[in-house]
Amino acid sequence: MTFVPLVDVFKQLRYQIAHIEDGTLNTEYPELASFIANVQHTIPTLGQELLFVYQFLYVYGRKSEGTFNRFRNEIERFCLWAWLINGQSVFTLRREDIEAYTDFVVEPRKDWCSESVQWRYKDNEGRRQVNGAWRPFINKQVQVSQQTLAAMFTALNVFYKFALLEEKCFSNFVPVVKKNSPYLVVQSQINLPDTLSNLQWEYVLNVTKDACQEEPNLERNLFVLACLKGLYLRISELSERPHWSPVMSHFWQDADGFWFFRVMGKGNKLRDVTLSDEIVEYLRRYRLYRGLPPLPRVDEAFPVIHKIRGQGGMTVRQLRRLVQESFDLAETSLRKDGFVDEAEQLASATAHWLRHTGATHDAQIRPLKHLSEDLGHAKIATTDQIYIQTNVKERAISGLKRKL
Repeated sequence: MTFVPLVDVFKQLRYQIAHIEDGTLNTEYPELASFIANVQHTIPTLGQELLFVYQFLYVYGRKSEGTFNRFRNEIERFCLWAWLINGQSVFTLRREDIEAYTDFVVEPRKDWCSESVQWRYKDNEGRRQVNGAWRPFINKQVQVSQQTLAAMFTALNVFYKFALLEEKCFSNFVPVVKKNSPYLVVQSQINLPDTLSNLQWEYVLNVTKDACQEEPNLERNLFVLACLKGLYLRISELSERPHWSPVMSHFWQDADGFWFFRVMGKGNKLRDVTLSDEIVEYLRRYRLYRGLPPLPRVDEAFPVIHKIRGQGGMTVRQLRRLVQESFDLAETSLRKDGFVDEAEQLASATAHWLRHTGATHDAQIRPLKHLSEDLGHAKIATTDQIYIQTNVKERAISGLKRKL
């Protein structure tokens, strides 16, 4: 079977909407137009349904491209299953159909899976050409994760709620299917955030710092590490995004001499994160490497994390590469020094571990409210649950006194 991706990247979405509305999809997406024409023999309303999917993704994608990507993947494969396997409109599916789709997600057909992440479309002489290697799912040897199932149910639930509001359908069976799904595990165990050990962090920081003497461009890596751990940032909060570009003037000083960094967080919420004296020193060091004055001015438009070649700030993927480069250097050094277990554990670390590492450490020395505000949590209870787990510790202490 030849698979045709239904949705291109977000910046192309407006064009796909316009092409479907005015009937000119064949001019830029001939393979998609052919797919629609073929499947419409079974699903006459397919064109209108796909247009609705585009409009849904555009509404949610305007605020966050990350949300667009997650919803695109889930809704796209769901629609393909509904049309190609179940032979129904997505708006006529019943509870048993959603249950059947859940079974399919847990164990998708092999011909629906690729071995790795694949691009969907590329430009070819003014037309968007389909990648023949693309598939709706990625082949995994391990069992489907709880996170994957949760993401699927979330996307479908939001989709059908939106469809109800738009009067495209009259029922949403997703919540009842989720509640009774045999695949979802009710979580009640203790969940500790993934963090670097003190030794791992010491190697990551100091090996990168030492390497800066021979490779000055690693100063970027060093500053990224300092921001992610020392300011508890998500990596997206340092990245160039469609509606936000972190620039040097986002570092600002109040009348009392305290420094802050203005961040655009989840849900497009602005917050000001406090800087420690040590972070200010890393800021000075990084700016001097870039040939800038030691501290930012209020009108500086320079990107916070600059590209070596090209203009503007860096994307999430580029920033992850910088972090991974430092992790790899530290892993090699750990192995060389005989810390094989620490090196093995570091090999599975991600950039987000740095946020968890900084917050977990500082939870022991900072007021909970201050930590919560710097992390960008809407509720203090969220910070407590993730990083302090007061109830768990109290329960463990009271449990020590039990007698047989």
